[in-house]
Amino acid sequence: MAEDDDERLRSSLDRLKSSLSKARETRRAETAARETIDEAARGDSGISLGMRAGSEFISAIIVGAGVGWALDRLFGTNPAFLIVFFFLGVAAGVWNVIRLTSPKGGGAQRDSRLSHTNAADKGLRRSAPAAEPDASRGRGAPPEANEPSGGADDDED
Repeated sequence: MAEDDDERLRSSLDRLKSSLSKARETRRAETAARETIDEAARGDSGISLGMRAGSEFISAIIVGAGVGWALDRLFGTNPAFLIVFFFLGVAAGVWNVIRLTSPKGGGAQRDSRLSHTNAADKGLRRSAPAAEPDASRGRGAPPEANEPSGGADDDED
């Protein structure tokens, strides 16, 4: 009878060990998947993003100038194509940097709620900035009450 109890306990212990190891492996796999998703969502680090933006900007300028120089050599027009393609390279570089640093989400993240045609405050008139009370003056106090006495500037030394 004692041997049956030992055998039953050992089999229960083996089942418990296997279920614990399965749970550990599942947890490790979930953690690894979560870390991968977090890294993808986090995107590039600041230095990495800056280096990439700089290299894309410079490379677009170099490619544009190179194409312009090659066309000038081909057609014999000395600086004309170089100048045109240099500026095209600058424009392409700026476009690449804007594209690289803009949000990657769908239209919902880029869209302002005011850009929709049915926005709640679309068409409402805004008050003029002069109509708002000045924060440096007291609330509700007339402008004359907070000015120095005599109305002259006291900064004269």
